[in-house]
Formats: sequence, C-alpha cells, structure tokens
Amino acid sequence: MHGYNVIQSKLAIGSGQLFGMGLLKGNQTQLGFLYPKTTDFIFSVIGEEMGFIVAGAVIILYVILITKAVYVAKTAKDDLGSYIAMGIVGIFLFHMIENIGMTMGLLPITGVPLPFVSYGGSSLITNFICIGILLNISGRRQKTIFVD
Repeated sequence: MHGYNVIQSKLAIGSGQLFGMGLLKGNQTQLGFLYPKTTDFIFSVIGEEMGFIVAGAVIILYVILITKAVYVAKTAKDDLGSYIAMGIVGIFLFHMIENIGMTMGLLPITGVPLPFVSYGGSSLITNFICIGILLNISGRRQKTIFVD
C-alpha cells in the first residue's frame, strides 16, 4: 500500500489530541502500526503519547535553539565564525523541518533524524559536536562592554 507509514503517522499525531494518550499507551505506536518509531517517526510518538502541548513545546525548544544559534552567528568575532554558525543553524533547521514535515505528511519520507530526540548514536554525537562548536564561537566573540 502506498503511503502506509504517512497514514499511520497522521493517525498517531491526530489521535494524541491535546494531552495525549499517555506514555506507552499509544495505539499506533505500541501495537506496531508505525514501524520505525524510535528514529524516523519519533515526533509521531510524541504527538500520540504526549499530545499537542508537548509536541508544540518540542517545536518551541527547537525555535529557541535556532534563534540562539543565529544570535551566536550575528555576534561572532569574524566572518568565518559567522559562516560556521549559520551552517550549523542550517543543519538544525533542515533536520527539524524535514523530520516534523515528513511525520505530518507535508514532506517526503527520507530518514533524517530529529536532533537530540531520535534514537541513534552518530546523530547525537554529531549534534553535540555542533553545539560545542557553537559554544566555542560564542565564547570567543568580542566583548564590547568595557571598551572605552
């Protein structure tokens, strides 16, 4: 059947409603209708089991992360730091939009993990390296508070 995973993902997100069905109590995810639930369709699991409020909070946290990273890029000491920081912003933004969009049926299913949420060691290590680079760029910016 064409689009089976997308249909099950939409059903999972929709059945969560406002407050969700409860942890480990989702029909689509726990009964095996939504197969790669720990990697590709983790946002569907969040939407079904914890509801719209927690799913919206996840999106808000990503928006905060991305805006802080853009601030780091704007206040970087040199152009190279700005370019690197904006590249990391692009990585996080693309991964967030692609994963959430594919679980809602807006974008094609690829295999892009949701940063810091999807199961997978190499993705998590790469995301932590990117955050470390952002912190390094942020720590080396020019301090203009005490300059006369």
